[in-house]
Amino acid sequence: MQGMTVAEARRALSDAFRQSGIDSPELDARILIGHALGLDHTALAAAANRTLDADQAHTLAILAERRIAREPIARIVGGKEFWGLLLRITQATLVPRPETETVVEAALAVIDAGGARTRVLRIADLGTGSGAILLALLSELPCAFGIGTDLSHDALAVARDNAIRHGLSPRAAMLACNFGAALVGGFDLVVANPPYIATGEIAVLPPDVRHDPLQALDGGHDGLAAYRAIAADVRRLIKPLGHLVLELGAGQADAVTKLLQAENLVLAPAQSDLNGIPRALTASVATMTR
Repeated sequence: MQGMTVAEARRALSDAFRQSGIDSPELDARILIGHALGLDHTALAAAANRTLDADQAHTLAILAERRIAREPIARIVGGKEFWGLLLRITQATLVPRPETETVVEAALAVIDAGGARTRVLRIADLGTGSGAILLALLSELPCAFGIGTDLSHDALAVARDNAIRHGLSPRAAMLACNFGAALVGGFDLVVANPPYIATGEIAVLPPDVRHDPLQALDGGHDGLAAYRAIAADVRRLIKPLGHLVLELGAGQADAVTKLLQAENLVLAPAQSDLNGIPRALTASVATMTR
């Protein structure tokens, strides 16, 4: 691509991505060229006639090879927008996906049903990864305090950094443990996007997904291991009138519902994502009895 203009390189990348079967070739080409040249969308358009030098062409070729090998664009550029927040991601974290915003929507709905968003709330995000769900909620709930847990110290370091980047670190703590194991309890809201892929299905996942850390994907032989662990502990974690909101894998709504009902939780209908897949399941401890 040396000697090409920015516009020519963008078209060439788009064509290469399209021929490789990438779903969004034009968008990915624009993002990668902007990343390689350090230009935002507006500056990239203004630089359309600029000629690439040897170093820029080499950098762009390496990035293009990574994308053609199905490394997610967010991993290549090191960031992903979620709920309006640009989050740093690394190999230690999942790439936040649009469908996970359904969990944020469901969580805010139960908070709104209970009173003003300005009230003091305690939130726990089990398996926080990059901190996406927790930080999205804290950005909407100005008097809330949250704890994100994760087994990965590297992931927690990313979540802490994202909290700092968005001015949320005074209200966000990160703790290394398995789901809620090290938490005392008394939370108004517990949220989680747990590992929910059955072990035997991981090898046949789409190439982009297989770049996510195994620990964040593997849900055991039937994909429900994490849900069992959370369900068994939820009564201890959530205070009366509190809520649990879980992300669901496709086709898991009925199975997870049964796990939570076995703990005498009161469930609301699962909320679907934009593709019509039941994605967020809300449970309440309001009327629990033994």
